Amino acid sequence: MAELTTLARPYAKAAFEYAKEQNALAQWASQLSVAAAVSQSEAVGKVLSSPVHTAAEKGNVFVQLCGDTLNPHGQNFVRNLAANKRLGLLPAITELFEEFKANLEKSVDVDVTSAFELPQETLNKLAAALQIKLGRDVTVQSSVDESLLGGVVIRAGDTVIDDSVKGRLAKLAEAMNA
Repeated sequence: MAELTTLARPYAKAAFEYAKEQNALAQWASQLSVAAAVSQSEAVGKVLSSPVHTAAEKGNVFVQLCGDTLNPHGQNFVRNLAANKRLGLLPAITELFEEFKANLEKSVDVDVTSAFELPQETLNKLAAALQIKLGRDVTVQSSVDESLLGGVVIRAGDTVIDDSVKGRLAKLAEAMNA
């Protein structure tokens, strides 16, 4: 994964800088998201890995599959990726682009997983506390995982806070085995 990120970073940075200059971050995020989804299709993967087609043909087919979602600059970006045999990097490019965009906008998406449904008031308090701690606007997504037994697991970008009973039991078992 680290290698894919390393390869994808220059493309993501170029797309981000261009989108920022054109004041089109949301449009580029949407284009990249669709292109990444198309690239992950099994049928598209077969075409992309086929030695029968040239890079230009692969790029043109890919642009056609994306339809009207790609503007001319997005089409050029995809064709450039095809020419460099990097279409498979689109999911990683999209992820990095979203990170660059979130950093610019000073926002972060936070996933809160708990053993039971949390009340909206609790989620609002958690969002406020995380906003102060992280210094960013926070968007909280909540989900339920009954296997946690109790407590919560909070994921904000690369930061993970595991305060679940399941996580505590795993740490205790690890300490006892050490």
